[in-house]
Amino acid sequence: MDTSGTAPNPSTVDPDRPADPKATRKAAWAGLVGTTLEQYDFVIYGTASALVFSTLFFPNVSPTVGILASFSAYAVGFLARPLGGLFFSRYGDRLGRKWILVATLLLMGGSTLLIGLLPTYEMIGVFAPMLLVVCRFFQGFGAGAEQAGAATLLTETVGRGRRGRYASLVMVGAALGTALGAVVWIAVQQLPEEQLMSWGWRLVFGSSLIVTVVAMVIRRKLDESPVFAELKENHVAPAKPAGEVFRHGRRPMLLVLFMNVGTSAQSYTFQVFIASYLVMQVGVDSSFVPPVLLVGAICGGLAAFGFGSLSDRVGRRPVYVGIMAGIVLLPWPAFVALNTGDPVAIVVTIVIGFVLAVNGGVGVQMSYFPELFGSRYRYAGVTLGREFSSALGGGVAPLICAALLSAFTGSWIPVALYMSLIALVSLVAAWMAPETLDRDLTVPHDAGAPPRGRVDA
Repeated sequence: MDTSGTAPNPSTVDPDRPADPKATRKAAWAGLVGTTLEQYDFVIYGTASALVFSTLFFPNVSPTVGILASFSAYAVGFLARPLGGLFFSRYGDRLGRKWILVATLLLMGGSTLLIGLLPTYEMIGVFAPMLLVVCRFFQGFGAGAEQAGAATLLTETVGRGRRGRYASLVMVGAALGTALGAVVWIAVQQLPEEQLMSWGWRLVFGSSLIVTVVAMVIRRKLDESPVFAELKENHVAPAKPAGEVFRHGRRPMLLVLFMNVGTSAQSYTFQVFIASYLVMQVGVDSSFVPPVLLVGAICGGLAAFGFGSLSDRVGRRPVYVGIMAGIVLLPWPAFVALNTGDPVAIVVTIVIGFVLAVNGGVGVQMSYFPELFGSRYRYAGVTLGREFSSALGGGVAPLICAALLSAFTGSWIPVALYMSLIALVSLVAAWMAPETLDRDLTVPHDAGAPPRGRVDA
């Protein structure tokens, strides 16, 4: 639709209105359980990549090459996320947030279930890893609009003064997904090795069906966000939201991209790479890894809610800048502590990693990033910025870390340097970002940008 030369229709949504408690609760539950499934899928896959997939799908190579191959397949899911983000964002700002979240849920859950049904290399040879990569691609494609969509819907539904707290529940869901994944792996690792490698690992992936069904029941009862409902009523929803982002919203999209790339890289380094590092380099028993991830996830979920609530009081920017400064410094003492092999030191290190990089920083993002964009292309802007940065940061981080470790004969120093440098990128971007606390989300222009009198559809 072309509204050239005219300002958008005046908002009929009062930004100071008290939020509908029922709609807020439904949005909170929908965001929490959907992200629980997404993170559960990724955690059980990442843990399998570190512990069993190199044997099941890449058996004819050395252990080091097998880990690299497993992490390469893991990275495919992240490379698919921007493509899924581009695809789903086109409809999230046109058809609404609710039904896209239902579609992504089915795609993620179905792909994870199929992984548990795949034949291994021993059964069909090279076709096994090929099918694994295909399933992983569609798993990532579905996840490409999941967190951004949940964060956008929640932020637009909750009234001022509580957005940070409620939107952080998306990352509480992520922490819950990590915890559930760890619990399931703890359970199946009680099986004898032969049973674990033959059918035990399949139970892990099959269990995602339960999470998918629960999440689907909750999401089908969702209300659409009031901000999108107004856009639809006034006929100002853009025909090509992604195009509008690239034309008008490049600055906030790039801010989101660079603000997320560092925390995404460190997040998946702590969740995935550290597991293989502890087993292969430090000599920790593989059964020790899932319980540590469980403790880290619980603390990370509490941190996400705490930091999100804190950002409602003191602002998004200072809280996020402080967290980014912390993860710039974190890798160096972290590796020193990990290499002691002391169980207490390892647990404390993983907990700090989850509190800052895995859940804490992202807990603030859930309200901060949607607030950076105007109402017309918010879903697309958050999705594109987060998913491209997830591919550049989180998707390849375990692979890069494993490659650096191999290239430098087991030295952790290049890995720590990589982690600090990419976190520094996010720190600089956060320093450049505007404050968005309690911003009116019904306005069409981006945070820090003057209102535009011309809006192109």
